[in-house]
Amino acid sequence: MAEDRVLRVRTLLDAVRAEGRTALTAPEGKVVADAYGIAVPGEELARDVDEAVAYAARFGGPVVMKIVSPDILHKTDAGGVIVGVEGATDVRAAFRRIVDNARAYNAEARIEGVQIQELLPKGQEVIVGAVTDPTFGKVVAFGLGGVLVEVLKDVTFRLAPVDADEALSMLDSIRSAEILRGVRGQAGVDRWAVAEQIRRVSQLVADFPEIAEVDLNPVIATAGGAIAADIRVILSEAPVKERRRYTRAEILTSMRRLMQPASVAVIGASNEQGKIGNSVMRNLVDGGFAGEIHPVNPRADDILGRKAYKSVTDVPGEVDVAVFAIPARFVASALEEVGRKRIPNAVLIPSGFAETGEHELQAEIVAIAERYGIRLLGPNIYGYYSTWQDLCATFCTPYDVKGGVALTSQSGGIGMAVLGFARTTKTGVSAIVGLGNKSDLDEDDLLTWFGEDPHTQCIAMHLEDLKDGRAFVEAARATVRKKPVVVLKAGRTAAGARAAGSHTGALAGDDAVYDDILRQAGVIRAPGLNDMLEYARALPVLPTPRGDNVVIITGAGGSGVLLSDAVTDNGLTLMEIPPDLDTAFREFIPPFGAAGNPVDITGGEPPSTYEATIRLGLEDPRIHALVLGYWHTIVTPPMVFAELTARVVAEFRERGIEKPVVASLAGDVEVEEACQYLYERGVVAYPYTTEKPVAVLGAKYRWARAAGLLGGGS
Repeated sequence: MAEDRVLRVRTLLDAVRAEGRTALTAPEGKVVADAYGIAVPGEELARDVDEAVAYAARFGGPVVMKIVSPDILHKTDAGGVIVGVEGATDVRAAFRRIVDNARAYNAEARIEGVQIQELLPKGQEVIVGAVTDPTFGKVVAFGLGGVLVEVLKDVTFRLAPVDADEALSMLDSIRSAEILRGVRGQAGVDRWAVAEQIRRVSQLVADFPEIAEVDLNPVIATAGGAIAADIRVILSEAPVKERRRYTRAEILTSMRRLMQPASVAVIGASNEQGKIGNSVMRNLVDGGFAGEIHPVNPRADDILGRKAYKSVTDVPGEVDVAVFAIPARFVASALEEVGRKRIPNAVLIPSGFAETGEHELQAEIVAIAERYGIRLLGPNIYGYYSTWQDLCATFCTPYDVKGGVALTSQSGGIGMAVLGFARTTKTGVSAIVGLGNKSDLDEDDLLTWFGEDPHTQCIAMHLEDLKDGRAFVEAARATVRKKPVVVLKAGRTAAGARAAGSHTGALAGDDAVYDDILRQAGVIRAPGLNDMLEYARALPVLPTPRGDNVVIITGAGGSGVLLSDAVTDNGLTLMEIPPDLDTAFREFIPPFGAAGNPVDITGGEPPSTYEATIRLGLEDPRIHALVLGYWHTIVTPPMVFAELTARVVAEFRERGIEKPVVASLAGDVEVEEACQYLYERGVVAYPYTTEKPVAVLGAKYRWARAAGLLGGGS
């Protein structure tokens, strides 16, 4: 049966292509819909007025009449749709009016006739569609439909194909999800019927890569089913070029030699200060890299006390990485030598490739690399750091604080911001990697490696685009099960800039698709650069929560309100305090304080009140995370609060009770030192902000859900 439907659609699409068309007519769309079980109303194609009258009479009630022309995509814009036509006289008049409107709209349009379609009952109008995204390939969409679809833009996206459960989840992912369940006494829609329309459309575009866009708009969803009132199918202008793929084993093999090399050659090494080749050499030597360092320069015998070679082919033994520090115009010939030497990785620092319009030059080095099996990092990058190997292969400032955070950036400037933040906050890193033009190695390669790297506990990535969104999603899903992935996606304002032939295509702006697909992959999307860095710094520090109940304990009522707002804004759940726990908290707070949630102990309380309430929050198994709001007073100075909090948290962790604890400290400048003290002891604390600590806690929760540690999805 599946083969039969594919054959029917294949025959139709080939015929459309043979005519030089990219858009299917409505009757052709119905052939596709019938083949894939996409529910559509009864309809006939009337080629003249008499056929229109006969077909309308056969449906026995009001009908919808639509122009059928391969040259008119947007029928409503052409005045080619009339709804609710009934009776022979009105059908004749409507037929003539539709044809006249179409000819006035496009005098050259081929008119095949008028579609007579049974009028569907009133229901909720939704859109089901699919589009070919340049990053993620085939993507299926669902949202509120009808004529206002591009105004409301209440749409969600998934990678196609989707299974039945994933299709059903899309109904809950739009802002107006409640409408579908039924409001103000109206019955909800048949959710399974709607989900089945989504699933079938997604399978259609997965089976036929040449289908660029599909629209079912509107789909009339009622308690009794879901029927597409209109179907639009658009074929692509040209075949999509497939990107070369590597197996997981191939990626891990090459990445291991890149990130844990025993031998590095520097092509363009120099004794002259101010040269990139000199900076790279100094960083490798001064950074304490224990492997072999081979300078390559045809005009030098000795560089920084090490024997220099005329060519990389002269270097003895195996080399794992060749770092390029030569002008772009010399890279291709040197890369040929790297290939002959069978070096598996080339790190291309030079600029002057695709980023400056030199696309042919970049294509040339990619072709050379593919011919020899070399993986390319760059070009146009600052290099990379692999701290656990004491490897600093960059012309920028060195960094050697080892830790569990892997940081990557597509931009050199962002890379240096990453470095400065790491130094200022004393964040230990496992690696910092520049990606630049991403001519070959990109985020999915790095995710695959860092997902397996025992030194890496959290991965944070700044990206402007993804070369292969599906490969990234695949790598992210595998990694997120083990450790958090934080992404800062730049370029949100470019959304929706491309031309599209369907409503779905117009709605699938870059950022709209990125946002949903990244969430689907389980990554944590950071709203800004500082957020990405703070999430990366904090997530390895916080224990994984075991449930959703968050309790706020605060010494200031105002902070408590702001912290409550932040909890809601970050998708967290303020625990409803049961009576026995409420009574227990009240034993420690003054009569003018407030139990409930937030627990307001008031600002004038001594350290013992803070300690007692924090102990209770950690002790009670029904509480899963604590948010602390501290207010600077002389009664309980900042460092006193910090020391008691850190001591209590450490005591409970020694007993095996680990809960995430974050803190907001308001006060004079002494709170800065207190926050640093807390952070170093596993309590994520920030001065002068109620938003940051809760945002970090929210990020930890989003990862825990995506990793399946809490349930309930992401």
